[in-house]
Amino acid sequence: MNRQDFRIMVVDDDRSFLALITKILSDEGYTVKALGDPAEAIDVMMQFYPHLVITDLKMPQMDGVELMQRLREDAPFCSFVLITAYATVDTAVAAMKSGASDYITKPLKSPDELRTLAQKFFDIEKMNSEKEVLPEDMPPMDVLFAGMEGIMQTAREVAPLDTTVMLYGETGAGKSLIANAMHIMSGRPGLFVDINCAVIPENLLESELFGYEKGAFTGAVSAKKGKFELAGDGTIFLDEVSEMSPTLQAKFLKVLQDKKFERLGSLNTIKTDARIIAATNRDLKALVDEKKFREDLYYRLNVFPMTISPLRSRRDAIEHIAKYLLKRISARLGKLVTGISDELMQKMKTYSWPGNIRELQNVIERGIIVSKSSSLVLSDSISGVGSSSSSAPEMGLDIKSAEKAAIENALVRTAGNRKEASAILGISLRALQYKIKEYGIK
Repeated sequence: MNRQDFRIMVVDDDRSFLALITKILSDEGYTVKALGDPAEAIDVMMQFYPHLVITDLKMPQMDGVELMQRLREDAPFCSFVLITAYATVDTAVAAMKSGASDYITKPLKSPDELRTLAQKFFDIEKMNSEKEVLPEDMPPMDVLFAGMEGIMQTAREVAPLDTTVMLYGETGAGKSLIANAMHIMSGRPGLFVDINCAVIPENLLESELFGYEKGAFTGAVSAKKGKFELAGDGTIFLDEVSEMSPTLQAKFLKVLQDKKFERLGSLNTIKTDARIIAATNRDLKALVDEKKFREDLYYRLNVFPMTISPLRSRRDAIEHIAKYLLKRISARLGKLVTGISDELMQKMKTYSWPGNIRELQNVIERGIIVSKSSSLVLSDSISGVGSSSSSAPEMGLDIKSAEKAAIENALVRTAGNRKEASAILGISLRALQYKIKEYGIK
């Protein structure tokens, strides 16, 4: 991480002091968003995604403590610094007890006071990011979990444990990347190994998982390690686990129970310490009820379920994700496209995205390829975003029904605990409360 990647939001109704702080921090190379209205800060929070918020304590519209508490609902890992006058240092200390990480006084003793403060939080964020070394093709955590801060917090909490995790979500929503992120956060020394149960033929999936000995079957000209051996004490990610055949479900269940297996054609037992993360885009409990998935395996896998929200449920995060994809894809293609027009961004925010992030990525890549300027615009080449989709209105109705059902299901699973339900759904508590009111959920 460099300083340009470290985002700081400054909120103060004192325009001259706001300008001073903004200049000092910008001159140090940080990316700064300066706002004079706390209500505006709430509105742009999910587009800017700051690592640090510096806010005045005393403002007529809303005090800094209330602003901090409201922003933290959507950004639980953001750090907060309060600005206070000399006469209210005691108040600032009390405010720190309610969640602020530090405070500075107005006027500044010197610019170095602010530089030192910003450097401290930058160093902390840099150290944390270096602990979670991400593959080059993997987005940073704030992009990967954009609009799902509750899920990110839950993922961090469960990642270091041996608990089996079940990820639910639509195709293209990022389940594989999130599983990989959880492996990285776990600190496990073994490998992250993923296998898609839907794309490997049934007769080959068992050998892919457990390996085989030379001569185990026709074509087995040499021994081969399976995914469990390759992972070691790392993580096995089973995508579309619902597509596993009944026969293999039984064998896989035994491995989960006994923590050991044999290669095909071998009598030697191999122990495994691999952690299991599974995923599906289907209702696994419904498949159990239909006798299409083993009930005992369901309960073995469904120890810690997490629902990954579709992109259409994270509209406030679309701009942040799109800008990241634009930067990464334009660099890969060697084209200097640095912006997205307001018209196109608005279409992106209102489009239904049935293909989720994968579709967004494809749209941006096509746009970069045909772009004749430094910004993407709404053109025929990417007109699938928005009004050209004739199925969009019907899809919107389906989305609302699905969203209501998902919320009701989460509330049932948590016995009505809205905080836990919001974490399962990957949305803020405030957003959940709004949706409950919107849909008239009792």
